[in-house]
Formats: sequence, structure tokens, C-alpha cells
Amino acid sequence: MHAIEKILAKNSGCSAVKAGEIVTAKIDFAEINDLYLQTVYSFYEMGGKKVWDNTRAAFVFDHYAPAPDIKSAANHGEMRKFAKDNDLKFHFDTNCGVCHQVMPEAGVIYPGMIVVATDSHTTTHGAFGAMGTGCGATDMATILMTGELWFRVPEIIEVRLEGEAPKGVYPKDVILSVLGKLKADGAVYKAIDFTGSYVESLNVAGRMVICNMAVEIGAKTAYMQPNENVLEYVSSRAVRPYEVQYTDPDFEYEESYVFDVSALEPLLACPHSVDNVDTLNNVISGGPVELNQGYIGSCTGGREEDIAIAAEILRGKEIPKYTRLVIVPASNEVMQICMEKGYIQDLMKAGATVTTPGCGACLGAHEGIIAPGEVCISSTNRNFPGRMGSTQAEIYLASPATVAASILNGKITDPRDYL
Repeated sequence: MHAIEKILAKNSGCSAVKAGEIVTAKIDFAEINDLYLQTVYSFYEMGGKKVWDNTRAAFVFDHYAPAPDIKSAANHGEMRKFAKDNDLKFHFDTNCGVCHQVMPEAGVIYPGMIVVATDSHTTTHGAFGAMGTGCGATDMATILMTGELWFRVPEIIEVRLEGEAPKGVYPKDVILSVLGKLKADGAVYKAIDFTGSYVESLNVAGRMVICNMAVEIGAKTAYMQPNENVLEYVSSRAVRPYEVQYTDPDFEYEESYVFDVSALEPLLACPHSVDNVDTLNNVISGGPVELNQGYIGSCTGGREEDIAIAAEILRGKEIPKYTRLVIVPASNEVMQICMEKGYIQDLMKAGATVTTPGCGACLGAHEGIIAPGEVCISSTNRNFPGRMGSTQAEIYLASPATVAASILNGKITDPRDYL
């Protein structure tokens, strides 16, 4: 069995499982973000009394944090009451950050577990050797009641990433190259196992970027065999014992794709689709793409490494008049580290706006949404019409380095000249 199958077998009490089977598995951790108050309503409508285990469930207020309107403030109030009534051990309020960042920081994510959250980008936790996937409000309510959920065992695709990334090529460029080839429907309800020498060498942040965007290929979940960087990170934080599930070396994937990372150059996902991928040079050769806003943040591009490279590029410089750069750290911990290292100060001196850790404008709710006719270059994970504001705006997705270099010039720019 593959590691994902071993995790599902372990949590469902089966000796073995295979693709296509339906199993009911125990959930190791459940997370509800502040978009899903309906989970609370469904819980009570179905007869729920108390959460099955108050140490294995949490709310994270990240999409509307701090509350930008009366409705979201009221939602937060109802969720806080539910958390208090159930004495939840973990509760991440508006001072914490994005769910996919704060959960690993809190030690509730570890290899070999199943984590389910009301967020499609829960695939991020494959970076830690966990099985992470999203669900809706009703399924989440059943988890809160029973601690279990049904799954169809997914077929598994291998995406092998080999080689060493050249200067100016970051994990965001790598996953965009995969998206450009496999497209947005390339792995619908399948699992993606990212393997290869590039993956083995990646730090925790880079692995999270790649697994995060697996869902943009349609994947149900993602997986990476934990490396030393992951095991060191987890061992210093994990709140429970864990067991790494190793992939059988003879496992036969449904499909395998190989990418030579060393041959890549900076890439962009162009409007209005994540898989509308082109090289930065091709886009530039078509004429200058003038920008109104740069955005560095979210569960894809708001970690310390992302803010650090932006600070490196913009230190001692100023962004052009009438343009703006929004920086949204992925968590309070990230914010504090970046302040201690001077990154936040450097970016503010360059003219950046730094906002509360959380999702911010990534979902078009607040803290940097864009107007009709505007063009934004962003380190986030989606660029559909209306994703960050107006349906008449355009969003280009890129690495944080490309975002920083581009907003410095007021137009899409190759970051390699600034590294």
C-alpha cells in the first residue's frame, strides 16, 4: 500500500485498503474556519450535544479577521460561544493567522494523521506526511459528533520533481509548472504524491507551497514523504505521538509525471485561471503589464521565507507612486519573526502596507481587495474573476520574489535581476 492508503487503513481499522473502496475513518484533527458557521447549525440540527473530543477540534478565525462587517462579527460571536460551550483546547481567534499555518505551529499536524478542515487548501498538510483534505459544513458537523468521516480511497498520481532550482525559481514556480501541464482537472478526487530529489531537499515552507496548490489540480489530498526538515519541525512541536507512514518502493501509481526543476524559469499564472501558465519572459515580450497592486500573503505565500525575499529585493528602495504593496503574514508567529529580523520595517519603509495575519484579500473579503480595471500580481493561490475583488480586475499569480520585483517597477518584472 501507499502511505495514504496505510493512513486510511490504520484509521478505519482495516488491514488493507485499495483505490475505489469506501471506508469510514477516524479523524485525528478537525478544523472549522469562520466561513462555516453552518457547521454549528448542522451540528445541533442533527442532534449533536458535545464535540466528540475537545482536544481534536478547533475554530480558526482567518478569512474575516479581524471582522470587517457586522455579519462576520456576529458569526465569530456564535462560534466563540460554541467553542466555550465545548471547552475546545485549541481555539485560534483573530490574533492568530491562517489555519494552514497556525495548526502546524501549534503542533496539531504531524505525519500519519488525517486532518479534515472546511477549506479546500487542507492539502497543504501533505507537506508533513499527513493526509489533509477539505469538506463542507454538514460533513464537518458529523465529524464533530462522531469523530469519523467516510472516504473513497483515492487513486494516486506520482509527480516526481528532480533537479536543483536555478536562481529566481521558487516552489511557487515549480507548482505552477505542474499546473500548466496537468491542468485544473488533472487529478480530480485523486491523491498526488510529490517525490524526487527536489522534494527531498525542500524546507517546510517550500513543501507547504507545493502541497497547498495540489487542490488546484483537483486533488483530494497530497503527500510528501517527511524529510529531516519536516521531522525536526514536527518533533519540536507535536502534541501527540506520531508514526511516519512510508511509501512502498514497489507501489504502482495510476500515473507518473516527471519534471526537471533545473530547466525551469520564473512562471506566471495569467488571468483568469490557475492553469493558464506561461513563462514570465513570454508575458513580458508581449508588452509591459502595468500593475496597480502587489500582494504577498496567504497560506501559499505569506511565510517568513516569502516576506524575507521581498524585503531583500525592496530594502532601501521605494515602490512607485500610485501603486501599492500589501503584505499579509500567514500567522502571528511569522509576523513576530519578520519584525525581529527587520523585514517588516524594510518593507514598510519601501511603501508597503502590512495587515493583520490571516487570509486578507485572498478571498476578496477585505484588507486589499482590487477595483474594476485594476491589475494585481499576487503570491496567493487563485486568480479566478472576482477572487480578490472586482470581477473586472486581473490577477497574475507568481512567486513572492516576482511580486516584489514587479511592484518595484510598477510592471511585471523578472526577479532574477534583483537577486
